[in-house]
Amino acid sequence: VIHCYAKAKPVSSTEGYLVILSHSAAKCATTMNVPKSGYRVFSANSSAACTELAKKITERLGVELGKSVVFQEPNRETRVDVKESVRGQTIFIIQTIPRDVNTAIMELLVMAYALKTSCAKNIIGVIPYFPYSKQCKMRKRGSIVCKLLASMLAKAGLTHIITMDLHQKEIQGFFSFPVDNLRASPFLIQYIQEEIPDYRNAIIVAKSPAAAKRAQSYAERLRLGLAVIHGEAQCSESDMADGRHSPPCVRNTTGHTGLELPLMMAKEKPPITVVGDVGGRIAIIVDDIIDDVGDFVAAAEILKERGAYKIYIMATHGLLSADAPRLIEESAIDEVVVTNTVPHEVQKLQCPKIKTVDVSMILAEAIRRIHNGESMAYLFRNIAVDD
Repeated sequence: VIHCYAKAKPVSSTEGYLVILSHSAAKCATTMNVPKSGYRVFSANSSAACTELAKKITERLGVELGKSVVFQEPNRETRVDVKESVRGQTIFIIQTIPRDVNTAIMELLVMAYALKTSCAKNIIGVIPYFPYSKQCKMRKRGSIVCKLLASMLAKAGLTHIITMDLHQKEIQGFFSFPVDNLRASPFLIQYIQEEIPDYRNAIIVAKSPAAAKRAQSYAERLRLGLAVIHGEAQCSESDMADGRHSPPCVRNTTGHTGLELPLMMAKEKPPITVVGDVGGRIAIIVDDIIDDVGDFVAAAEILKERGAYKIYIMATHGLLSADAPRLIEESAIDEVVVTNTVPHEVQKLQCPKIKTVDVSMILAEAIRRIHNGESMAYLFRNIAVDD
């Protein structure tokens, strides 16, 4: 290698020299100074049951799970130790949300901050079920917790999020960085076509008018009919969401005496009815989350009374809290089909009616495309806006 020296104008008051390297030497120097670009996949869960999805994703990608230790101190503080260098690399953190939601959130935040302070180039969170997604509206004197969580994730160092079937698509606007909201509907539709005998005799059911758009999307792609259960039980979630009891029941006479506001009348809830014919057919109820199964059990009883001879529940996120397995086993529901975005192996042991659809393939493909800078449009083909 020949080094050529040429006198150059000083860039400051001190005399300096410009060193011109030959092409091969310059290329060698560039290679030495720029770190190798790559990506690593970590799991932020301290529970072994929650790492199953991460293992399936890494197997599909053909990479090893990153070496890290996530554990709880005796006083329940979360501690994360990253056991390998991540400098200059793109890091994907896979975090599934178990029943202990707040611990899982702290694990994700501490892991992201640990990678940020370790000079990771990009930190991308893979959160199949996004927690607190139901708290995305102002309720009385409450708070929009989902917006708070989005700000916390950004502050911890996340630069991108991959999630699946957000409870409300408008949640993406809470973030200051890109959010890829994948859909599980292609996998659930494939299950219907392959695992439900005589599915052509089925009808898609929305358990409430709010779920009608999602049910309509399923019905159109399966070329099936649509039914909607109209009416709601007392003290339901939507009763708090619209603030129907928040205005005072009496007029406020203080303040401006000339200001007369119209009296806010309470809504009258109609009796529960089924819009659509379900007699002699297979009823398939679709939703995004199944947690407290009381509404689903009540809907199944109504559909049985209307003549449906089989009832299936299709949902993306199977939280199945409290006594959900027992209630499902004792109900008129024939089968509950959920994806593995949330670990529910214990619930499956308690109730054989619960079936699981694996969605690790689409999550792995999203990781691969983001790392390679490829378009994500392929993952959203034939996906309706209302899915």
